[in-house]
Amino acid sequence: MPHSFTPVATVTVDPRRARVHEEGWQSWSPSGAYALDATPYRPTNDNWATVCYRPGVTAPEGTFQGEGLLALDPGDGSPVRLWAAADPTREVPSIRLVAAGGSAEVSADGPVKEWTGTHIQSVLADWASGLGIEAPRPAPTVWCSWYEYFTAVTEDDIHENLRAMDTLDLPVDVVQIDDGYQKALGDWLTLSGRFRSRAGIADAIRARGRRAGIWTAPFLVDPASDLAADHPDWLVRDDDGGFAHAGRNWGHDLCVLDTTHPAAAEYLTSVFTTLRAEGYDYFKVDFLYAGALQGVRHAPVDALEAYRSGIELIREAIGPDAYLLGCGAPILPSIGLFDAMRVSPDTAPHRRPEADDYSQPGQDPAEFTGAGRQWQHCLMARPAVETRERWAAHVEATGGLMASSDRLLSLDQWGVETTRRLLSGVAR
Repeated sequence: MPHSFTPVATVTVDPRRARVHEEGWQSWSPSGAYALDATPYRPTNDNWATVCYRPGVTAPEGTFQGEGLLALDPGDGSPVRLWAAADPTREVPSIRLVAAGGSAEVSADGPVKEWTGTHIQSVLADWASGLGIEAPRPAPTVWCSWYEYFTAVTEDDIHENLRAMDTLDLPVDVVQIDDGYQKALGDWLTLSGRFRSRAGIADAIRARGRRAGIWTAPFLVDPASDLAADHPDWLVRDDDGGFAHAGRNWGHDLCVLDTTHPAAAEYLTSVFTTLRAEGYDYFKVDFLYAGALQGVRHAPVDALEAYRSGIELIREAIGPDAYLLGCGAPILPSIGLFDAMRVSPDTAPHRRPEADDYSQPGQDPAEFTGAGRQWQHCLMARPAVETRERWAAHVEATGGLMASSDRLLSLDQWGVETTRRLLSGVAR
C-alpha cells in the first residue's frame, strides 16, 4: 500500500554540523544519529527487511526516516527539533527528512507533534518523560543460555551453569532458559529431546535461591509444528488467503499466531499460565514484531491493536508480579507494556554484523543502536569475544538490565571478575 507523505516543516541547517536521529521500528532496527552527508543503515535483503525493519515502508535513497520519532539538530545553534507520533500506541507514522543545501524538508505519513530542546538525547528523554509512564521496577540480574548454547542448549547445560554461579559467587537473580527447550515454535509446552522436565529445572533454580526465567516467541508459529497442523485457522492470513509471512529464520518460513481468534488466545493464555504455575516468573518474549504485521485476522482490528491486546493477554496470564521482557518488539507501540525492552540488535562474539546490516548480531550494531537509544532506558566476557573490554565498557556505560550469557566455567579470571562487577552494579 503506498504511503502519502505531507510536509511538516522546513528547517534551515548548517550542512557541516547538523545531525539527524532516526528511530527504528523495533528492537533490532538501527537507531541513532547521522551527519547530513551520511548514508543511514538500511536492510541488505528482503528477509531482514521483514524480520528486523518496518515491513512495507521503504525509505527512498538520500532520505532519513524515523518510525514515529525523528530529531534534527540544525547545527547552527538553534534548538533541536523533534517530531513524534501524536498517539504512538495507536498510530506510528513514518517521518522523513531530505536535506538539500542549507535546508531540510520534513514530511510524515500521519499526525505528528513537535518538541524542541538543546540536545538530541535530551529532547528524546523529555518527550519520553512526558508520556506519563510509571518508573520501571528495578531490573534483576540475569544469566541467559542463548549466546553460548543457542538452540542446542540442554537441560544439563542449565544445571552446570546453575552450579557454577554458586562456585564463582556471581550475583545472578534470574536463570533464564532460552530457545531450544521446546519442540517447535508454537509447541511451547512440548519439550525437545534435550530436556526432561521444565518444572524440574524451575524447582532446581529456585532451590538455589534464584528466580526461574524462560523464553518464548509467542506470536511466531513454525509451519511444521503441531499447532499449525492442528489449527491452521489460528494463523493470520494474507490478502490472497495464504498464511501471512513473518520472514524466514531457523531455516524455514514463519507464520503468525492470530491472537484475535478466541481459541488461539485461549491457547496462548494456557501456555503462560502453565509456565507461571511451574515456577517461572521472568518471561523473555521475543520476535514480537510478528504480532504487529499486517494481515487478515479473525477480528477486524488494526495490526497495532492486535499486537497490544496480545501482549496484554500475556501480562494477564503471568500476573502483575512476574517480570516481562520484550525483544524484537515495535518500540513505540510497546509503550507501557513491559518491565524492560531490548533496544538494540543482538550482540555477538564478533564486532561486524553479517553483510554489514546493522540490524544483525554484532558488537558494532549493538553499540550504535544501544547508544542511540540510551535515553530509553548482555554481557559476554569469555576470552573468545572480540574486543571484550570495549564491549564491557559499553554495557557499563549504558546501564539497564544486566545479563551474562557465557558458559560460566569458560570464563578466565578477567571474565569472572568483570561479570561479577557488572552484575553487582559496581562502577570501575
